[in-house]
Amino acid sequence: MSVSFLRPNATELVFHLYGRSIHPELFDIHAEKSIEQPEYSANVRICQAGHVVSFTSGGETVTEVTAARRHPLPQRKRVLEKKLRGSRDESIELDHGLTYHISYQLEQLDPEVFLNFNEELLMDSRRADLAHRFPGGNRLAPSPISIIQTDVWPHSLLIHAFHTYPDSCALVKTQSLFELQ
Repeated sequence: MSVSFLRPNATELVFHLYGRSIHPELFDIHAEKSIEQPEYSANVRICQAGHVVSFTSGGETVTEVTAARRHPLPQRKRVLEKKLRGSRDESIELDHGLTYHISYQLEQLDPEVFLNFNEELLMDSRRADLAHRFPGGNRLAPSPISIIQTDVWPHSLLIHAFHTYPDSCALVKTQSLFELQ
C-alpha cells in the first residue's frame, strides 16, 4: 500500500476572490509570509492546492484563493469564482479605493518541458520569498513545487505565484496586483 501526497489534479482548480477574510484553518498551510506597510498589510500562504493571499487596508480585507473545486469554502462575499483553464485576466474595482488585477494561466506541458521547468523552479525556490516542495507521488516522479515572489511598494502589492502538478504535467501561474488609489 502506498501513501501519496494529495495535491489535486490541476483540472480541478478554481480561482476565488472574497471581499472578506477567510479563516486560515480551512487550509493546510505549508509556508507563509506576512507583509506590513503603512497603508496595508498582507498574509501570503502556500497551501496544498495553491495559495491564499489576504490583503487588508483601512479595516477592509480581500482574500484570493486557489483551491480544488471540492475544497469547502464559504459563499458569503465571494466576488469572483473561475475555473482555472487557459489564460484569463480580470480587473475589479473594490470598495475603499482598492483595485485588484489578476492574470492567471493553466498550462499543460509536454513531459520533457515540464521536467525542465520543474527543475528551474526548484532552483528559483532558493531565492523566492516563499517556497515549498511537496512530497512526490513516487520516488521517480518530480515533487510538486510552489513558489511565490512578492514586489512590495507603499501603495501596491504584486504577487507572482507558480505551482506545479506533476501528475498531469501542469503549471499554474498567477500574477496578482492589489493597488490602492
